[in-house]
Amino acid sequence: MSDFVLSADFRDDQGKGASRRLRRTGKVPAIVYGGGKPPRAITLDHDALVHQMSNPAFYSSVLTLKVGDVEQAAIVKDLQRHPAKRRVMHMDLQRIVADQEIRMSVPLSFVNENQAPGAKEGGTISHTVNEVEVLCLPRFLPESIEVDVAEVELDGSIKLSEITLPEGVRFATPPTEDNDPSILSIHVVKVVAIEEEEVEETDAGAVPTTGDEEPSQEPETE
Repeated sequence: MSDFVLSADFRDDQGKGASRRLRRTGKVPAIVYGGGKPPRAITLDHDALVHQMSNPAFYSSVLTLKVGDVEQAAIVKDLQRHPAKRRVMHMDLQRIVADQEIRMSVPLSFVNENQAPGAKEGGTISHTVNEVEVLCLPRFLPESIEVDVAEVELDGSIKLSEITLPEGVRFATPPTEDNDPSILSIHVVKVVAIEEEEVEETDAGAVPTTGDEEPSQEPETE
């Protein structure tokens, strides 16, 4: 059983008008697909969904989708939010089959940052990558991947290839000699002082001119 259980109902009405009506009643239109079955339109309770989403592990976990007495393992594949409001507009879920690999983005968890020699020498830690895409069977899916920063020196870094992946997990796109990005670095941030330029004072509300412009005139009216 997953730590995250989403109770859902099947829906037959589809389209923008039907989705708007659902949202007005506190529901989220969603779709579940994959697993060798046809896609199925469902609805989720908005407030219950937002409560589950407050846990960062929600996005990288295998969820339990419950419709009536039937349960189905699934993962979040897409989430659409309102551009201005704290509202979920639509969700895509993918069914999970126990013996089939899934592709997921998993967050990186950086540990022992204050123990890094580079940080102790006054360096600033910069995270250039915060999640990685992996392939694994559902039972091996980690909530996060730990990255130990304890040995990183000043002007040092950790590359993607240096991450130790958990058992049963591999990179969706393995790093190569020519493509091995840095995921973290420690450097001293240099601050450059910028002198303020002198600005010629003008009368309040006056618009500076070069002396060549003609005075503005009100447009003629009939």
